[in-house]
Parts: sequence; structure tokens; C-alpha cells
Amino acid sequence: MKAKKYLLSIICVYFCYLTHGIQAIILSQNNVNFAKQWGFNMSDPQSAAYAAGIAAVSTAVAWTGFGKFVSVWIGGEISDRVGRKKLMIGGAILYIICFLGFLFTSSAVVASICGFVAGVATSGFWDASGYPAVQEAYPAAPGSALIGIKFFVSLSGMVYPLLVVHNASNGNWKLNVIIPVVLSIVCLVLAIVAPFVYDDQKKASEGKNGKSNDEVQAEINAAKAAMLTKPNKFVVFLVMFYAFLCMAIMYGAQQYTKAFGLSVCGLSEMQAAGMTSIYTIGSICAVIFWAFMMAKLKWSPLKVILIDSICTAVALAGVLFIHQVAIIYIAIAMLGFFAAGGALQTGLAVVQLFNPGPKGRNTGIYYTFMGAASYLIPVVAAQLTKASGEANAVYTLMIMLLVFAILAILSSLYLVAQHKKIFGKGAL
Repeated sequence: MKAKKYLLSIICVYFCYLTHGIQAIILSQNNVNFAKQWGFNMSDPQSAAYAAGIAAVSTAVAWTGFGKFVSVWIGGEISDRVGRKKLMIGGAILYIICFLGFLFTSSAVVASICGFVAGVATSGFWDASGYPAVQEAYPAAPGSALIGIKFFVSLSGMVYPLLVVHNASNGNWKLNVIIPVVLSIVCLVLAIVAPFVYDDQKKASEGKNGKSNDEVQAEINAAKAAMLTKPNKFVVFLVMFYAFLCMAIMYGAQQYTKAFGLSVCGLSEMQAAGMTSIYTIGSICAVIFWAFMMAKLKWSPLKVILIDSICTAVALAGVLFIHQVAIIYIAIAMLGFFAAGGALQTGLAVVQLFNPGPKGRNTGIYYTFMGAASYLIPVVAAQLTKASGEANAVYTLMIMLLVFAILAILSSLYLVAQHKKIFGKGAL
């Protein structure tokens, strides 16, 4: 069984995404300390200098998104050509460089460059190789294998915000950067020693006088044969665009939940950090739940993203319009469960359903839309912060996320209707 033979490759990918979970929030969780390190005066939260420092952090986050946007499509193509191992190793090396840059630089410009490098490492290297790798290692339930990635992203997202507050309160905030440096080194070692399905198949095919291995193409042909009609171009676009909507919601909530709690809800530092952890706990619970529903009960990924979209909109409405602490915590838990509980990864399974093709290429296109959202959200946040202050900025941002959630509902409903036409009424 592939899952047993290639267990180490699955462990490698999951550990890399455990580290990525920290990279995704390291700037926003340590925003004040990073701004101080870069030379901004952060003594007065109401001052223009403070707003400029927060905006500089958002700009660095935006460069991370830009790195994802420009690299993931070509990364998918390269992954299909050279294999998964080389890109997993390259991503780990770039992560080490990125975190060392965050640790030592006193320049916001250099930090933004490091953010760009992190984005390239995440999407151009790890997303392009890691996502296909776990699907190939566990073909019996590829949707569950993908959603497992989200579990490890969420695990670090749950623990890390609390570590940030603890280390900062003890006067040792730079430990928050040293930890992911060490984890990145472990990722590098695992990537070097782990075997990968695609790479082994590629070597085997090269040993047969250069003849290409037809297993992947046979899988694609079988998926296409299951269709009664071919999806139109708008359907293909929509399954890719879902990545933009989902990532915009997830990334916005992940990056700015703490700021929303502090500036809009009037929570303490620890209470606001607790919001991020509750959000992450919700996502972990969702990963376990949806993995069971898809692997054991054979729920369609399309049904999952429809439910996720509807409940995400409800949760965002609760966060926006009911400012009681208990209600906010419940809504944040729901937001984590339905928006960050593997919806993005499940959407990739929907891509393969409607648009069968090489997994590296499809992952690359899908995550290009994701990268666009990763870039747009912090850019908008930075501009809003400069124009109207942090409180108004994060509140406006949450309204925008609610609009995206409504668009995700409409997109999912349309795809459900198209699914019936393409696969038959009883297929879903």
C-alpha cells in the first residue's frame, strides 16, 4: 500500500506545513515588535508613527502573498517535470533564509524581501510539490490526505499565538522567530531523506528507454470518461476562482483576528491572542470531521465547500454585528471550523473533479488565484490603516470578507447545478 511505503513523505509534507502555519502568522502576531525592530516608534497606539509601523508589517505580509502569486503556477509545472523532492528541499532552504532574515534585519524593506522569499518557498516550492505528493502517497482518500495538511497548519496556528504572548511578556520575543528557524532545518532533513511516489515513478519510467509512465494519464482519462458532458470554461474558471474567495476569507481572518479583538472589541492582549487560538481550534476540529465525512462516508468535496461557504457567511455576520465576547468567541470558532478547516484544500479536490489534469499543473493554477488573495488582503489592510486607522481598517476588512463569503455561496450553488448536468443527478 502506497500510504505505508511513502509514510515518510507524508510526514515530511505535514511537518513542512506545521512550519508554514507559523510563517503564515509570524508577522501579524509579532507586528509591534517587528515594527520596533525596523525603526518605527510604537510607543503611542494613536500616533501616525504607530499606524505607519503597522502598515509596514502589512506591506511585508503583502509581499509574502505576491511571492505566492508569481511563483505557484510555474512551480506546479516544474514539479511535474523535475519531481517533488527537489522542490520540497528548495522550499525548506528558502524558509531558513526567510526566518533568519526576520530574526536579524532592522529594515522593513529587507523584511519585505524575506516575505517575498517565504511566499515563493510556500507556493512555488511546497504547495506545488507537497499537495500532489500527499495525494499520490494516499490515493485511497486523496481528499482526506489534502485536508490533513490543514490540520498541521492549524495546529501551529493554535499554539503559536499563545507562545508569542508568553515569550514577549518574558522579554524574549525573538524566540518566536528562532523556533521556526529550527523547524525549517528539520523540514530540510526530512525532505532530503523521504522517498516520493512521483519521483520513484519518474525514475522507473526513465529506466524504460525514456518511455513516459502512463499511470497519471490513465487516471486523468478515467476521470474524463465519468463525465456525461464536458464542463464549460466558466465552470473551470469558477473552481479555480474559489481559491481566491476562500483564501481571502481565511487569510483575512487569520491575519487580522487579533487586531480586530484589540481595536474593535476592546479585548486584552491575551484575550485577543485567544481569539486566534479559538479560530485555530475550530479549524482543527473541522479537519478531523471533514476527513471522516469524506473518507468514511464518501461525502463529495463539492457538498463540503457549499456547507463551508454558507456557515462562513453566518460566522462573519456574527463577528461583525454582535460584539459580546462570548458570541464573538463562538463566531470565531465557527469561522475557524468552516473557513479554515480545510475548505481551501477541499476546493483543490473539486478542481480535480471538474478539470482532470496533471496534479502539479492544477495545483499551480489554483494556488495562483490563492496567491492573488494573499497579496490583495494585506495591501488593502495597509491602505485602509493609513487612511482611517487600525480599528476602522479591520472592521471594513471584515465586511469585505463577508461579501466574499456570499460570493462563495453563489459559486458553490452554481457548481452544484453544473455537477448534476455533468455527472448525473444522483452523482453528488
